[in-house]
Amino acid sequence: MTFAITQNCCTDAACVAVCPVNCIHPTPGERDFGTTETLYIDPGACIDCGACADACPVDAVHPVAELTPAQQPYAGINAAYFEGTGRPASEAGADHGPNFHAWGAPSFDRVLPADFAPLRVAIVGTGPAGMYAAEDLLLHTRSEVTLVDRLPAPGGLIRYGVAPDHPATKRIGETFARFHTHPRVRLHLGLDVGTHITADELAAHHDAVIYAVGAASDRRLGIPGEDLPGSIAATTFVAWYNAHPEVAPDAVDLSSDRVVVVGNGNVALDVARILVADPDSLAGTAIAGHALEELRRSKVREVVLLGRRGPEHAACTGTELLALKNLPGVDLVVDDHDARIGTAIDAAGAAGAAHKAGLFQDVPREAVDWSAPPRAAGGRRRIVFRFHSEPLALHGDGHLRAVRVTSGAGDARGAGEAGEAGEREIPAGLALRAIGYRGVPQAGLPFDEESGTVPHEGGRVTGRPGTYVVGWIKRGPSGGIGTNRRCAAETVGTLLADAVAGRLPAPTGGARAFRRLARRRR
Repeated sequence: MTFAITQNCCTDAACVAVCPVNCIHPTPGERDFGTTETLYIDPGACIDCGACADACPVDAVHPVAELTPAQQPYAGINAAYFEGTGRPASEAGADHGPNFHAWGAPSFDRVLPADFAPLRVAIVGTGPAGMYAAEDLLLHTRSEVTLVDRLPAPGGLIRYGVAPDHPATKRIGETFARFHTHPRVRLHLGLDVGTHITADELAAHHDAVIYAVGAASDRRLGIPGEDLPGSIAATTFVAWYNAHPEVAPDAVDLSSDRVVVVGNGNVALDVARILVADPDSLAGTAIAGHALEELRRSKVREVVLLGRRGPEHAACTGTELLALKNLPGVDLVVDDHDARIGTAIDAAGAAGAAHKAGLFQDVPREAVDWSAPPRAAGGRRRIVFRFHSEPLALHGDGHLRAVRVTSGAGDARGAGEAGEAGEREIPAGLALRAIGYRGVPQAGLPFDEESGTVPHEGGRVTGRPGTYVVGWIKRGPSGGIGTNRRCAAETVGTLLADAVAGRLPAPTGGARAFRRLARRRR
């Protein structure tokens, strides 16, 4: 009996470290690591020891024989990665032998804790990026770490960005939380750098400061009507159902029967899934009470996911799409308004399990009549994927009434209500833009407006000695939870190299003085 990695994989690679036969790939040393949607277990090499399942922080590894019917496709997805669609068997380490260390010539250029005095490092942000950096410092050096978060509870996107019906993914927060009470850690919540204290004040009390503030804003569409009531960011919706303290309980109105979500990435799928899920199935999760009550009153019967490109370019991961296909009481439909859609789906389906668009092959395709009310046969709800279509404008008189979108060349219904060839209107009372996160300027730090990141070199902030960045504010909003492990390792490595070289500014205040300052200002 072999094991398989399923939907919740965070690519943390904790499983790779414990595998005795090197059957989990890509590993951190391989070129594909950090770019694949998940990690994969080679069924031909797995020896059924279960070490990977024990090490997985998000409960994503299961015996193939115990997979539920909804999880069964993951066995094929794991196997397909090793059948010419991913890592070639000829690569180094593919002989599936024991995972012994390859001893080479001794090296003495490593940075060791003894090379510098204990450091005081402040980390701004307690999401995955900040906590991986804290873990690295605490386990490998004698550093004292000050954790600072502007919110009243730690966790960042693990707490406020993961959907409540993904409890296994949220569980990695428990792994990070064990460091909150570490004897060399001081945790300051509700303390905002730039409001309560300045970046210079924080730096003056620490040898180094690492900013792990993520991407706190969202990308905008830049189309007419975007600011109409009823048009909000998907990030606001996610924060709303996760009880984010900066989003009001009445921020979302679900009195419309149709919702249009612009985008088809994982956040868009999360939003669609929550909108059509049975509220009773969410009652035992960490969903906010006000959100659950609004979902119980909800009139939403249909969610439309708009994708600018075709199904072969859908931004979501295959694992999340596969999970969406198994929602009870929910139908999935592909709007067959463009001849290119069916062609792409059929071609991908013939190519095998590793092609994401092929997952749409068994999803019904129909020419959706947008002038008709959303169908709700037998009390069911539905999600409609509309590819090769992008929003042009949001219309309404004081509140959103419809979304005007492009219409594919194969749409035989013509212009519809929009009045222009190649366009049509989709009636909707709520529109959510889910086209990506964006970093915001940090007080006292340089900022690149184009990329929404802080300029840096290996994590070292340009022009500000002793200041570093990690996570999305460093590299942009890309990669999952586990991507931050390698990102943090690079930044911490740069910081320690600067410590050895004597490039860190000497702090002028101590740890006790900073605690007094934080208490006064908060």
